[in-house]
Amino acid sequence: MSLSQLLLAMRARYRIILLTLLVTVAATAIITSMLPKTYTAGVALVVNYKGIDPVTGLNQPVAMMPGYIATQVDIIKSKSVALRVVDDLKLADSPAVREQFANATGGRGNIRDWLSDLLLNKVDVIPSRESSVINISFKGTDPQFVAAVANSFAASYLALSVQLRTDPVQQASGYITTQIKLLRDQYEQAQSRLTKYQEENNIYSADNRLDIETTRLNELSSQLVAVQSQLMDASSRRRQAEGNVSASPDVLNNPLIQGMRSNLAAAEAKFADTSQRLAPNHPQYIAAKSEVDKLRSNLEEQTRVASSSVSASANILQVRENELRAALATQKTKVQALNGARDEFNVLTNEMDNARRAYEMAAQRFNQTSLEGQSKQADIAVLTAATEPLNASGPRVMINVALSILVGIVLGCAAVLVLELLDQRVRSANHLGEAFGLPVLGVIDKPRLSTRYGKRAPTPPPVSGESSKALQA
Repeated sequence: MSLSQLLLAMRARYRIILLTLLVTVAATAIITSMLPKTYTAGVALVVNYKGIDPVTGLNQPVAMMPGYIATQVDIIKSKSVALRVVDDLKLADSPAVREQFANATGGRGNIRDWLSDLLLNKVDVIPSRESSVINISFKGTDPQFVAAVANSFAASYLALSVQLRTDPVQQASGYITTQIKLLRDQYEQAQSRLTKYQEENNIYSADNRLDIETTRLNELSSQLVAVQSQLMDASSRRRQAEGNVSASPDVLNNPLIQGMRSNLAAAEAKFADTSQRLAPNHPQYIAAKSEVDKLRSNLEEQTRVASSSVSASANILQVRENELRAALATQKTKVQALNGARDEFNVLTNEMDNARRAYEMAAQRFNQTSLEGQSKQADIAVLTAATEPLNASGPRVMINVALSILVGIVLGCAAVLVLELLDQRVRSANHLGEAFGLPVLGVIDKPRLSTRYGKRAPTPPPVSGESSKALQA
């Protein structure tokens, strides 16, 4: 069926459309008048996101992410919030409600769950498009009850938001408390090991003691170098004194030996003069010779003493070198032991410092989580509380009538279409031509009544035979 044929059918059966429209509008008006009045109360909530936590003072990530508002809407419409509303308003304690629950469910199930489902069916949560405001509305027949339920939904949502934030923090606080005890034990053990090591090794500041022992080692090294240099010089003089005493610088530069040589030279000169003048048996000759022999003997004795003193000095330096070598070796061993002790001391000190820092950080985190767990501040605030509505929000008569008109027209058109499909008639010449596949040569209109005088219109002249044959052809 084409559109033109449908329009012709609707024109021919317009009474059915009008009747359907009237019945639909009348039924809608009657049903609307019979429906009880409904009231709607709303609460406006605003989501705050300052970026700084009021308890810890730390910068928080911006909460207004794309799914944040949708998450808050789901929380408001969750069963946990509805159960809080049921408990807050004590709906399950009402005898009338219990009777309704028994009639509706036959006593099966939980009345709190049943009430929460009823409340969720009537609550509506609408977030604003370009702001952080969330509107909560509730519909019902009692204006006081709908206002109370809307406010209870807002309060329950705020309490649940605080609980969702504080419960994980409190659980973390319990875990941190256990860790603090463990870290404190580790810190005490590390400190005990360090104290015990200090007492056993008599170390209280490894760096200072090592510096002192290192200075001593350097001093011993310097003394050893100086003694070795002196020993080399003394050994050289000793070899020279042992090989040629008279040419030894220590002997030649000895003032006593130099004086004795001068006295010996003077005595020898005097003895030479006496030996020329006197005979060997002369007393003066004998005395001069005895003096020369005595001086020569003393000179030889002093020469031997000087030579032996050079050897003694070399021996002393040799002993000093050996002592310094032994002391240097002992000091090196001591410094090496102190290096090992310092390393162990530093390891123990670092362990204690690390344990102390871990303990202090855990204690600081525990204080912070304790504050967060005790904080009852929420990021959501009530912008506008619900009040008792003065005017009913439903049923909306004008909207229902408008919708009934639209529905009546649609139902009437559908009825016409069904009747036309069940009883198809020729509505136009085009329809006849399309139905039989033949060309239409003419159309005979039925007599029409005069609309001006209320008389029948004159009958048209009869069709001639030729015209009738033409029409039959």
